[in-house]
Amino acid sequence: MYIIKVKGVAKIPDYVQLRDEQFTLLAYFRVDRPEKSLDKIGLSDKADYIMNLIKELPFGQIMKLEL
Repeated sequence: MYIIKVKGVAKIPDYVQLRDEQFTLLAYFRVDRPEKSLDKIGLSDKADYIMNLIKELPFGQIMKLEL
């Protein structure tokens, strides 16, 4: 799975994309509201771990997520 952090501009907030190995979009959520999306794809138990990685991840970079 891959994480991409996208920088928002003006009124558009920052977003995060979670993609699988084939780069298919699994989840797309605001940085400040991840709960519903992570729960929907079954990762609510790993939300704290994922959000800590997202906080450290620079905008526009892709990070491979090992769960």
